[in-house]
Amino acid sequence: MLHDRVLLQRDDADGERQTGGGLLIPATASLGKRLSWARVVATGQNVRQVRLDDEALYDPEEQAEVELDGTVYVLLRERDLHAVRAPASEGEGPGLYL
Repeated sequence: MLHDRVLLQRDDADGERQTGGGLLIPATASLGKRLSWARVVATGQNVRQVRLDDEALYDPEEQAEVELDGTVYVLLRERDLHAVRAPASEGEGPGLYL
């Protein structure tokens, strides 16, 4: 990875979703602008705020995709990330948001 680039791996969970109240939202339902989470698998040498295995929040409409060994990854600049969630420590909640 070069400069300020971040390589993300999506979980591709684009199926049905369930709300906190128990309602099922079908995969075909049209939503407004929705951001997505993905795991950081590589970073460039100038990336300062993101580490490997963090989860990053990004806009899927502004992504560049690249396929490596049959797996599709998302390639973004660090400044295009909206939030970062560190991995959870043992016995704690979901980790810190930066």
